[in-house]
This record gives sequence, C-alpha cells and structure tokens, in this order.
Amino acid sequence: MNQIDIFAAGATRLQMTDSIEMTIQSLLAYGASHEHWGIAWSGGKDSSATLTLIIWLLDTGRVPRPKTLTVFYADTRQELLPLAHAANQIIDELRDRGIQVEVVTAPMDKRFMVYILGRGVPPPNNNTLRWCTRQIKIDPMQHALEQRLAELDGQVLMITGVRQGESAIRDQRIEMSCSKDGAECGQGWYQKVLPEAKGLRGRLATLAPLLHWRVCHVWEWLRHWAPEAEFGDWSTAAIADAYGGDEAEEINARTGCTGCPLVDIDMALDNLLTNPHWAYLAPLKRIKPLWRELRLPQHRLRKAGLEILKSGKTAANPQRMGPLTFEARLMGLETILGIQAEVNAAALSQRRPEVDLINAEEEARIRELIAQETWPDGWDGDEPLATTVMDTVYANGAVQPLLFSESGR
Repeated sequence: MNQIDIFAAGATRLQMTDSIEMTIQSLLAYGASHEHWGIAWSGGKDSSATLTLIIWLLDTGRVPRPKTLTVFYADTRQELLPLAHAANQIIDELRDRGIQVEVVTAPMDKRFMVYILGRGVPPPNNNTLRWCTRQIKIDPMQHALEQRLAELDGQVLMITGVRQGESAIRDQRIEMSCSKDGAECGQGWYQKVLPEAKGLRGRLATLAPLLHWRVCHVWEWLRHWAPEAEFGDWSTAAIADAYGGDEAEEINARTGCTGCPLVDIDMALDNLLTNPHWAYLAPLKRIKPLWRELRLPQHRLRKAGLEILKSGKTAANPQRMGPLTFEARLMGLETILGIQAEVNAAALSQRRPEVDLINAEEEARIRELIAQETWPDGWDGDEPLATTVMDTVYANGAVQPLLFSESGR
C-alpha cells in the first residue's frame, strides 16, 4: 500500500494534532534542501490554512526558516467579498511580521471585466471559450514566479494548498504523478520536475504539505485555531463562513468567482447569502444572468462568408459568433456599476465591507477601449450582427444553413 492509500484508508482516524505533525514532518523532509520558499495563496480555504499554519510553524520554531520566504497572492479581482476582505486583512498581518507579499494580478487589458467589457471578448463558457482561469490566475502567477526566480540563487520550493479529497479529478492526478517526474507522496506531494514551468529552468519544486488534511480539519484551523493569539491571531474565520462553515461538505466546500459564468448554479453565493451578515450582497445574483445575456446573438458580431486562417486553410467553424458590440459592452458596464453601487450603498448603511467589482482605473480603461473602437484579434468590426440570417458557403461550393457556435478572442 503506498502513502496515498494509507492517507485514504486512515484519514478518518487522523486527529487535528496528527495532521499538523504530518505537515511538520513534510516541511522538515523537503524544506531544508531549498534555500528559498514561496507560498502560492489564492485566498481560498486550503491555501489560507496552508499559509497561516506554515507561518505559525516558522514563528514558533517548529520548522526552520528558509533563507527567503515570499507569499504570492493571486488576486483575480473576482473573488467573493468575504474571501477578498479576509485576504486583505491577512496581507496586512503578514507584512506586519516582515513577510514579503507579492499581489499578483493580470495585466489591465487581460483582467476579467476589462477583457469582456473593454475588448469585447464574450464571457467564458465551458464548451468553446474557457479563457478565464489561465488568463487571470495561472499566467500571472507563472510570470511572477519567473521574475522572482530570476532574482534568487539556489533552489526554490513553491508550497501549495493542494489536498487529497478536494476533487476526484485532482486525486487521480496526484496518484498518477506520484510515480513520475521526480514526484514523491510519502510526506505531502513533492514534485521535483515541473514540465509546465518552462521559464523556471528546472530550479523550482512544489510541495503540498496539507495533502492529508480532511476538510473538517481545515475548518477547525481556520475558524478556531488560527484566530487564537497562540496560533497567530489570523483573520481567517470569515473564510470558513464564505464556504458555509462547519456544515460545508467536501463535495460543495468550494467557491468560485463572483457570478461565475461557468457554473449552472451559483452555489457559493447562494450559501453566503443565507448568512445575515452578508445578505446585503444579494444584488450580485444579477451578474450571472448578465453574462448569459451577453452571449446571445443580438449582442455579438458574426463572421460572414469563408474565413481563411493564417495557415491558408478554411476555418472549421464558418460564420462563428464573436465579440460583443459596443452597445452591449456599455450595457454590461452600466449594469455592473449599478450592482456595485447598490451593494455599496447597503454596505455603508450597515457598516459592512464594500465590493470592488470594477475600480476607477478599470472603468476608465474599459471606456477608453470602447472609445478607441477596439476589437479582439481577428475582428475589425465590419462583420454583421450575429442575428443576420445567411447560409454558409464552403470552399467546395457546398451551401449549408447557418451553424451557431461561439468563439473569437
């Protein structure tokens, strides 16, 4: 039986102190061979538990400090308010301890709201146009790591909050990777080789020291242990609230972006609104229907006739739907700003945190891109509205009724 099987078979018997001790052993086993540590932090439950636990272990001397420690916070600008608010508080607490925190955000023109409402790229969907996660989270983090690595000599250990049991797909990936690419799963999930990290020159390894933690231990740490002075006095209790707290099961203990267009039911926001402290966020429920509306043909352009690719070949999806019209973008912008104003008026009256869906800089850039008549790559704005009725004419002369498909970036 390998260590993954042991974790799976014995997880129900692990106590909180046992889980912490296994994390300590993981850090002792792999941390010493890396002079520099980075912690990848999304603001979610697992990465926040990982971050605050490790800092406490370092502060109390249970784990030796590395030569340098950098926390990379992935600010997508789309997190649910309790998570974003807690993240800002924790950043202050980290900096008060003298810990370097890098807030990693996508470049302005690639931020979620600017990309859609400024450049006119349709909201993402799960079928043909799922661009969001890589663009606003993965790519910016990769770039930040490459920049930090260039400043350092020696090996870098990137610590993540990956846990077994968080999703079936992830568990399968862990089991498959534990026997290749220098990966070990004896004490956490340690990977020596990162094939996707091409710009990191083989000097970066990753470790998931909370691999074995059960979700109930994550809640216990965030809600009861971490906020206590003896464990760091962290502002983590609100994170548990955002997921539904102690009642959240492993299967639904996740959050996504505010008004995420990739889920059928906005369960994270629904759960949050059952908490009276966050009920004033109810207008955010109108964001998801807006993204659905903006994907409709009446708000978009369509390629006319044959589309010849750079390779000289004919596009496989002729007359595909593409970008948003300027009118649609302005409508979307005003809708989001209206929702933001409504929520923040209630927040002020109740002395609660305000949302920051679109800040002043982003609004100015969106309006600038619209005024400049900006279109996504491959579109010039002369294309007909997507509601225009036309037949598709192929290179071989065949004629076929219009096929509705989405694409266009």
